[in-house]
Amino acid sequence: MDAVLVINADLGPLHRVTVQHAIRMLCRRVAEIHEAEPDQVIGVFPVPRVVRLLRYVVTRWRFSTGPAWSRGGVLRRDGQRCAYCNAPASTIDHILPRSRGGRNTWKNTTAACYECNQRKGDRTPAEAGMPLRREPVTPTWAALAGR
Repeated sequence: MDAVLVINADLGPLHRVTVQHAIRMLCRRVAEIHEAEPDQVIGVFPVPRVVRLLRYVVTRWRFSTGPAWSRGGVLRRDGQRCAYCNAPASTIDHILPRSRGGRNTWKNTTAACYECNQRKGDRTPAEAGMPLRREPVTPTWAALAGR
C-alpha cells in the first residue's frame, strides 16, 4: 500500500498521501483512521487506507476552473496512451507547436509516444498527416483523482 486517501470531515475526498504522511497526520491528531489494513500495524497505528480530517477544510478552489495544467496530469488524463497510435506514452506533444505560439494548456497538449512525437515534429497533426484518436479536454478534479 503506497497511497492513503485523505477525506474531509464531511467524508468528501481531498487527495492522496503516502503512508508515512498519514501516520504523521495521526500523530499530530489532525486526522483519524477511517479505514485500515487488517492485521497490519506501524507502531501503535494500524496501516491506514483512508484517513478522515477532524476539522473541515474549505475546498472552494477545487470547484473552480479545474486542476492546473501539468505534464503528469496530461499523461494521467490520457491513460498513458499515445493520442496518435495508442502505444504507451511517455512524452507530451503540443498540438499547435510551441514555436508557433502553442501554450501549455489542457486543450493544446496530449500524451504521445516518443516515435510519434518525433515524427510529428514542429507541425500540426493535419500537416503531419497524423489525426488525433481523441480530442484533448480539460479534466475535472474527479477525473484526475479517479485514475
